[in-house]
Order: sequence, then structure tokens, then C-alpha cells
Amino acid sequence: MLGCVRKSNMTISRRLCLLLAAFLVLPGLANRVAAKEVHAGKYLVYVGTYTTGASKGIYAYRFDASSGQLTPLGLAAETMNPSFVAVQPNRRFILYAVNEITNYKGQSSGALSAFAIDQQSGKLSLVNQVPSGGADPCYVSLDKTGRYVLVANYTGGSVSVFPVRKDGGLGEASAFIQHVGSGVNTERQEGPHAHWIEVTRDNRFAIAADLGLDQLKIYRFNVKNGSLAPNNPEYAKVGPGAGPRHFAFHPSGRFGYVVNEMQSTIDAFSYDTANGRLRHLQTVSTLPKNYAGKNDTAELQVHPSGKFLYASNRGQDSIAIFAIDDRSGTLKPIENVPVGGKTPRSFEIDPSGSRMFVANQDSDNIVIFRINSQTGRLTPTGQIITVPSPVCVKFLALQ
Repeated sequence: MLGCVRKSNMTISRRLCLLLAAFLVLPGLANRVAAKEVHAGKYLVYVGTYTTGASKGIYAYRFDASSGQLTPLGLAAETMNPSFVAVQPNRRFILYAVNEITNYKGQSSGALSAFAIDQQSGKLSLVNQVPSGGADPCYVSLDKTGRYVLVANYTGGSVSVFPVRKDGGLGEASAFIQHVGSGVNTERQEGPHAHWIEVTRDNRFAIAADLGLDQLKIYRFNVKNGSLAPNNPEYAKVGPGAGPRHFAFHPSGRFGYVVNEMQSTIDAFSYDTANGRLRHLQTVSTLPKNYAGKNDTAELQVHPSGKFLYASNRGQDSIAIFAIDDRSGTLKPIENVPVGGKTPRSFEIDPSGSRMFVANQDSDNIVIFRINSQTGRLTPTGQIITVPSPVCVKFLALQ
């Protein structure tokens, strides 16, 4: 009987302890959940620009995806030609920007800048700046761990990798590769012109689009030391004079697409994750059949759903929309939508997949479209942001 009483008392004590723990822990848990709910769908939006005109650098906005409300925060950082930016993927609140210039401190090089982000104001504080390794760097990205920054140097025709320091700043280059060769177009392809570089989803390879060589260079990426080594095969080819500019993977990882600036086309590839091989599937035009004017493509992106692909036309000034076959990865044209401005340099789909922000460089505006999740079609929301010479748009989710 005494044993039963002791067990009963122990059970009651244990229950009291659990209730006390819940009383102490639940409010803190509730606060954390509430904080997440407050910030759900809320972002900082950063716009990279060219500063050859009225622009002073990188501009910031606050964006609520649920309501579509966009609040301007002004100039976030004054810096020269921050044409492309990238945000740390591991919530360290660091932003990296290329400085697309030909001379940095007497070197034939552009620069790469690291900025700390103030979540409340959106302002950027310079952590450090390093030479990019080649003239006119035009694209920047991070590996999947956030430990390395990759840069494509357009005029320099090279690619570089930089380790990220503990404070988010940049260390000395861990890899540098100079591309060599030329293409069939003697004016635009007199030498290599690296235009894009990113790692694959598994972080094992890096792909670089070189406009001057008509090649997608494939490198083995070593996450332990940030090195690049030529893969076997070393590259995938596009058509002579096509001028590959930007590449995008399908969310499944089985397909990839490159937009070709000089011929206004998109090449579809299948992707072998085991050996990094790209196999050509299809080439399609980004232009309507009746269009005969001058045009250069710029950006392409796959919708987060994997159902649609979008590409920007500079000249026809439109976004070309394609449906993606989920089995074969091939593309079927849907329509071309006017961008409401001139020279759509780049665009970004917001993380919810519901809106597209199109940066029209020569009309100094960003036009926002609503994306139909069923058809992929675009409809103007009526929201137009005035920004001088916008080039790149990136979202940062708030904690």
C-alpha cells in the first residue's frame, strides 16, 4: 500500500513539474511563433543599378507578399555600378554586390563588395571590398553553404571564387580561372566573356555561361577549399554565335535552360547529376514569329512550381513565357507580354511565386506583374516603381 502511495506521489510530482515547465516554456514558444507569423511573407527587396546616370548605388524596399504592399526605403548603399547582387542563404544578413568597372585601384579588374544588412532600416554597411579578378564583373552568386561567393567577369573573360569570412566579409580568392578562345562573331565574340556562374543544387559542380565562347563551362566545385577544376566533359555547346548569357535549373534538378543573348533563343538541356553532363534537348526562339526588329535577351527564370519558364527580351521589350513539359523538360511557347518599359535587363519572381518584378533599365522603372499559377500568364498589377537604371532585383526574407 505504501509503495502505491509513493508511486502516486511521484506521478503527481512529475505532472506538476511538466505543468510548471509548460507554464514557463509556452509563452516563449508562443512569442517565437507569433514573431514568425508577423514576418511571414515579409521581405526586404534590393535593387542593383548602373550608376552612370542618376543612380547612386543599391536601393531598398520593404515588401509584403500577402498584401502586395511595397514601401520604399531609399538608397541602401552608395557604391559604383552594383549591377548584380546576391544575398546570403543562411540568414547571416549579408549582401554581396559586383562593382561592374574596368579599373579597380590601378588593376585591370572590377570589384566585389560585402555589405551588412540592417533588418529594420534596410540600410547596408560596407564590410569590405576586394578585386574581382577581371574587368567588368557582371554576376555574383553563393554556393549552397553560403561559405563561398562566385563571380563572373565579363570583359575579363574569367571566373573567381572567394571564401566568406566569419564577419561576412570576403577573403582572398580561393579559385580563379581565365577562359580562353573566341566565337564566330568577331565583334561580340573576339574573346571570352563570362556572363554567369552558379553551383548546382548538390553543390558538387559549378556552371559558367560564356557568351564569347558559346559554351557552358562545367567545373567540379570543392566545398572544402573553394576550388574549381575542369569537369569531364569540360563544357556543353550552344549554336555558333548564340551568345549564352544566363542559365537556370529546373526545381527537379533534371533539366537546365540557357538564354542566348545574341540569337534570342533558349536551349533546353537534360542534366546528369552523377557526372555533371548537360545533354541538348531543344532550341526555341524567345520572339514572336512576326517580329523582325533588333533584340537581345537578358534574363531567364523557372517558376518555383517548375511549370513555366520566363525570359526577357530587350528590343521587343517583353517577357516570353513558356510551358515546361514535366517529363521531357522541353518548352512550349505561351505568349509574349509587354514589360511596360524599355530594356528589361533582368527580373525576379518573388519567393511566393505570385509576382514578378521586371527591371526596365532604360525607362528607369520596375513594373510588377501578377503570375497566374495555373496558366503562367502575367497581368500588370498597376504597381510601378521609379528607380534609376535598375538591373537586378533580389528578395531577403525577414526573420
